[in-house]
Amino acid sequence: VSLALLNESKPNPRRTFEETALKELAESIRTQGVLSPLLVRPLTENGFEIVAGARRYRAAQMAEVPTVPVRIVNLTDAQAVEMSIVENLQRKDVHPLEEAQGFRALLDLEEPKYSIEQIAAKVGKSAVFVASRLKLTDLVPAAVDAFYADEIGVGHAILLAKLPADQQEPALKACFKEVYNNGASKPARILLPVRNLQFWIDSNILLVLKDAPFNKRDAELVPAAGSCADCPKRTGHNKLLFGDDLGRQGDRCTDPGCYAAKVSAHVAKSIAAKPELVQISTAYGGQKKGSPVLPRNKYTSIRDDKPKSKDDAKRPEFNMCKFTTEAIITEGNEVGTIHKVCANPSCPVHPPTQTTI
Repeated sequence: VSLALLNESKPNPRRTFEETALKELAESIRTQGVLSPLLVRPLTENGFEIVAGARRYRAAQMAEVPTVPVRIVNLTDAQAVEMSIVENLQRKDVHPLEEAQGFRALLDLEEPKYSIEQIAAKVGKSAVFVASRLKLTDLVPAAVDAFYADEIGVGHAILLAKLPADQQEPALKACFKEVYNNGASKPARILLPVRNLQFWIDSNILLVLKDAPFNKRDAELVPAAGSCADCPKRTGHNKLLFGDDLGRQGDRCTDPGCYAAKVSAHVAKSIAAKPELVQISTAYGGQKKGSPVLPRNKYTSIRDDKPKSKDDAKRPEFNMCKFTTEAIITEGNEVGTIHKVCANPSCPVHPPTQTTI
């Protein structure tokens, strides 16, 4: 049929066509023609939609041939989408983002209805692979642009896609190191290994939920956030994506902003319930005027663990006194955790210079 009667399929996940390879195919078509027919379906009375063969179609346009061989099949919209996607996903040169869009299109089909496991079986991949590719559809535009431009690799992209949208751009910057070469006025960007990005994410974003000071099942602590147990942003919610991490690190929160809001709400709730709680900071320094928070040099934290020797047992932090009371950390590290402290500067057992926590 004439090229003028053919139209590319909109659901086709393929968006990038390597120019050099396309020119080589066009040259082959000039000399030998299109050897494998395009798969098409009737679109209008005289037109057809390309179900499989968009690359051959474009190369034929470059070769300026008037017609191409086609195989005409009658397909429903859903069947055409399915066949087009599966055919393109089986190509070796498909970009991971195009794979992701293809998997997403299959998952979004109303009929037939696919699960991740069914898609994996259909394209000959593992369910973990399909789930990771699907997550790439959550990349923010800056990360998508960097990925298509080959500025980052698929390993970097998958790690970024696992993060909430507002955390992806800071993490994207952490993929690179800026260096100055030979007195250049502007720094050059060097892509760091995937393990560097993973370390940055572990250090700056992911928070171990077992260490959280608040009740993770309390849906009313921050009503807008709900319970951590039901939150899709914790790693344990998606074992296909975070299976390996769960074994090494345990369940973790991927939203530091939400985590911080829950810690603040927990602190406020604890102080409201027990106004007598002493508020303490893990930082040294002077107490701010009017602040109820005691800096670290104004109290002694009583240790819960047992002394390892007789000498340790004599140390002030292993001994209780009549002034010992409960305190909550409201500033510094481990905010929201409860400790036993002595904050009496006249205590003979705990002189104010003893500040171990």
